[in-house]
Amino acid sequence: MTASDTQSFHDRIAAELADIDSQGLTKPERVIASRQGPVISVNGREVLNFCANNYLGLAGDDRVVKAGIEAQERWGAGTASVRFICGTLEIHKELERAIADYLGFEDAILFAAAFDANGGLFEPLFGAEDAIVSDSLNHASIIDGVRLCKAKRYRFANSDMAELEAQLKQARADGARDIIIATDGAFSMDGYVADLKGVRELADRYGALIMVDDCHVTGFMGERGRGSFSHCGVKVDFVTGTFGKALGGAMGGFICATAEVVQLLKQRARPYLFSNALSPAVCGSSIEAIRIAGGDEGDALREQLFANARRFRTAMTEAGFDLLPGEHPIIPVMLGDAKLAQDMAARMLELGVYVIGFSFPVVPRGQARIRTQMSAAHTFEQIDQAVAAFTTAGKELGVIK
Repeated sequence: MTASDTQSFHDRIAAELADIDSQGLTKPERVIASRQGPVISVNGREVLNFCANNYLGLAGDDRVVKAGIEAQERWGAGTASVRFICGTLEIHKELERAIADYLGFEDAILFAAAFDANGGLFEPLFGAEDAIVSDSLNHASIIDGVRLCKAKRYRFANSDMAELEAQLKQARADGARDIIIATDGAFSMDGYVADLKGVRELADRYGALIMVDDCHVTGFMGERGRGSFSHCGVKVDFVTGTFGKALGGAMGGFICATAEVVQLLKQRARPYLFSNALSPAVCGSSIEAIRIAGGDEGDALREQLFANARRFRTAMTEAGFDLLPGEHPIIPVMLGDAKLAQDMAARMLELGVYVIGFSFPVVPRGQARIRTQMSAAHTFEQIDQAVAAFTTAGKELGVIK
């Protein structure tokens, strides 16, 4: 085989990239030259950051950073091993205990990322005799995790309880042994919070389990920030989540469940068995972030976060922008056209505000948007500056009058 025999492959890749770019769907990576926070350094300038998952502002918190450094100094850079060989350190067990106790579960299992947590949950626990009923707007990691499982798949429109009930009836009629309802706790592109009260009622009626992905909720909604199930006042069977957003912003995922479920996952979940243990630095930072989030300081941060979200939402609505409704600090500014979203984000950066345009395949075609995200670290002055920049860019690009 010669180079010419494989040239068609490289030509196809180049053509696909060109097509993506021509549709305004290219997702460039802007390089940040500072610590994560409400103000970051990009291209030699300080700009306001309104697109991070840094909901409580802990990603750059000195205490969280120091805890990570101290953990690395004590435990080293890593284990050079998966957990079951020689990769389980005391700090891993401490973090498992901390997140399980914080969220009110018997036990927890750690993963390199929340994507892996969702990818590792279903296949070990459910087989061809079982059924998974999944919300249509679930995160890609849930979708991929479901695909890896042999259970029968059912799908319901986003938070549509009538359709969920119809799918549960169908799963029972099809003879499902066990049924699990899978949903995001908050849907990351829209900021909608799942109707877990409705889900809980139907799960009880049809004898189904509930799995919730709380990546965009843990730390800042519900009592002491325990998550969407706490916010909605219900119990669920499995919670997946991340340390990479509100809880320090580093990386790493987890599943909280009963002790027996966690033990089985540790025996069978492939992303757990075949991935290196979480780094000590991530563990140390995450433990400190959980401590802050679960206390009185966490309550104050949550109060500031939602005050910021209300201020931004009110001002942007008054300016004439089309926002998706909701209470979450994810506030999408709807634009429709993918190129317009990219142009808007570029102009916003020129005006000193870092935001990103989202388009297909991250969101459906024709529903391009700028997904803004509030942080407890933002000041009211910074919120007002961001609204002013949106207003200027929006008028220049014909989004508002």
